[in-house]
Amino acid sequence: MHFDPSDFEITHFTLDVPTLHDTFDGFRLVHISDIHLGQWISPNRLEGVVGLVNQQKPDVIAITGDFVSFAIDPVISDLKRSLHKLAPKFVALAVMGNHDHWMGTEKVNRALLESNITTLNNDIYTIRKGDDSLHFAGVDDVMAHQDNLEQVLSKLPSTDPAILLVHEPDFAEVSSATGRFVLQLSGHSHGGQFVLPKIGPPIRGAYFKKYPIGRYRVNDMIVYTSRGLGANTVWLRINCPPEITIITLRAGS
Repeated sequence: MHFDPSDFEITHFTLDVPTLHDTFDGFRLVHISDIHLGQWISPNRLEGVVGLVNQQKPDVIAITGDFVSFAIDPVISDLKRSLHKLAPKFVALAVMGNHDHWMGTEKVNRALLESNITTLNNDIYTIRKGDDSLHFAGVDDVMAHQDNLEQVLSKLPSTDPAILLVHEPDFAEVSSATGRFVLQLSGHSHGGQFVLPKIGPPIRGAYFKKYPIGRYRVNDMIVYTSRGLGANTVWLRINCPPEITIITLRAGS
């Protein structure tokens, strides 16, 4: 299927982080989610998306799950070939989604490893600039009951800001209560795929009933729910284009 860059909306927002060190001011994070390769996202479209992501000159790329839908073997080579071309300054990070677990995370994890993508399944990754740090944490899929936030927190240093990756956005109720994360990045909902003016997405399912699309404040944490790249089974989107999100971190205020 043909890649048309106009099919994808590039969304920008700035996040002020009072605890962010000046060395990380302007840090550029690109977030994508829900590739669902083999459905509407074809190998050609994924190649094009990778090109768009790289054009944003990301410091870090965050991918929040559902790389596949209902099959792995027919798409795994194409997945690796495209994801291997991602070119962040520091690292590409990922967590699993429910479809990845349903289809078999062993193969998905291996494909990501071979594509130089670091998986954060109940784990952390720290970027350091001199004595300053910025932490990234990842919770394994909630819907598949593989999440272990306690394990993540046991590994996470108590100082310097932390950003959480988790497939399901409504996990923000749990993660925000810890007071440890400045930002949660999620997907899963595809933005509801149908968005009504002044109403929003009327379709809300498991684990995206509260935070189905866009930016919310939950306690002292921001959660951002991506509309995702692909679609699963139902390919129609109304007022809800596929999304690549660029988050710029700012120190202070």
